Amino acid sequence: MKLFGTMSIKENELIIGGIGVSELKSKHGTPLYIIDQKGFEDKANLFINNFKSNTFDTRVIYASKAFMNLSIAKLVSKLGLCIDVVSGGELYTALKAGFDPNKIYFHGNNKLYDELVLAVQNRVGTIVVDNEYEYDLLSGISGEFETVTRVILRVNPGIEAHTHEYIQTTKNDSKFGLSIFDDKTMDFIIKMSSDPNIDFAGIHCHVGSQVFDENTFLKEADEMIKYAKEIENEAQVVFKELNLGGGFGVYYTDEDNPFELGSFLGRYTKHIEHKLSELDLNPEIISIEPGRSLINSYGSTLYTVGAIKKTMAGLPYVFVDGGMTDNPRPSLYQAKYEAVIANKMDDTDLESYRIAGKCCETGDILIKDASLANPMPGDLLLISSTGAYNYSMSSNYNRIPRPEVVFVKDGVSKTAVKRETYEDLIRNDEVID
Repeated sequence: MKLFGTMSIKENELIIGGIGVSELKSKHGTPLYIIDQKGFEDKANLFINNFKSNTFDTRVIYASKAFMNLSIAKLVSKLGLCIDVVSGGELYTALKAGFDPNKIYFHGNNKLYDELVLAVQNRVGTIVVDNEYEYDLLSGISGEFETVTRVILRVNPGIEAHTHEYIQTTKNDSKFGLSIFDDKTMDFIIKMSSDPNIDFAGIHCHVGSQVFDENTFLKEADEMIKYAKEIENEAQVVFKELNLGGGFGVYYTDEDNPFELGSFLGRYTKHIEHKLSELDLNPEIISIEPGRSLINSYGSTLYTVGAIKKTMAGLPYVFVDGGMTDNPRPSLYQAKYEAVIANKMDDTDLESYRIAGKCCETGDILIKDASLANPMPGDLLLISSTGAYNYSMSSNYNRIPRPEVVFVKDGVSKTAVKRETYEDLIRNDEVID
């Protein structure tokens, strides 16, 4: 297993944030989501320090859908990042954490009326409009509150990212945004730019997730800048912001080959500067949304091994005390992960096992083929790179409580989300006679 952030090995045990996994289990139990706070902070600073320009202001926007709670929202704010939200719940969490509303971007393809009211009431800085119906709702709400709402429009430049079809987001049949090749999109932009309740500030695009080809992002920037210039000419607007999204690939297994972000971000910025100069476009802000690449490598999930079972055919099973309730991605996307027996890190005699959860589903397989060091009941098994879309997508299927979330740094662990109890599971239930 590849080590990230502050991970190290001491006396045969995996250490994260200066704390051994056995101590983490003793203090917090398992299953346990572990966030390496310093690792995350260092990655955030890498983006901030390398995505910089003397030509335009830059914004790095954290994707709350990847991993969101009050603690991470406060940390993101402290680091100087913006944040994007895609629901009323994510927006509410950001506001409760004290996040500056002006630095919040509200995404989504079907924002509800009440969600838009919440955003307008709290002076959210930017609404990323997806379609004309949503715009009509927003314009009306802005008029009711006698305010002008800043918006950017999500568009599709038709660039196909080479990634899983479920996480490609700019194809011409994508559910997100409007095509730049449809004349109606320009008509819509002209309509918004003339609305006294709306401050039309620019456009947004996101090509997809888990993209490993640098040229995809360079091509996207070129197409978006060209379209922005067309908007400036045809709609007669002063172009303020170009949001280029993200989707930078991350490492899960040795099948993944992410590029080095520090050097790329410098080249990326220079490429954008050159293209803007070439077309004589001068936006105030260029923003990016790193998504999972900010948080994923700095989250891990710790389990306790239960039964080891050999079947008549195939690999022997290692059962853990979690499963698809805390990580549904293998079942949804066939996502792949790496794992270790975290209390046997120095052992080199590895054999292949299938790691399965405790849910009553045949498909509750976390890793189909994992090389593990002689797993035994009571051992600690850790799956790495679970910082994004694990806690966020967790569920109570089979009435299994969600795990605790801890932040670790400098030898200290702090609970960011309490472990759910059985009482939590029935909190909203009503008994009908």
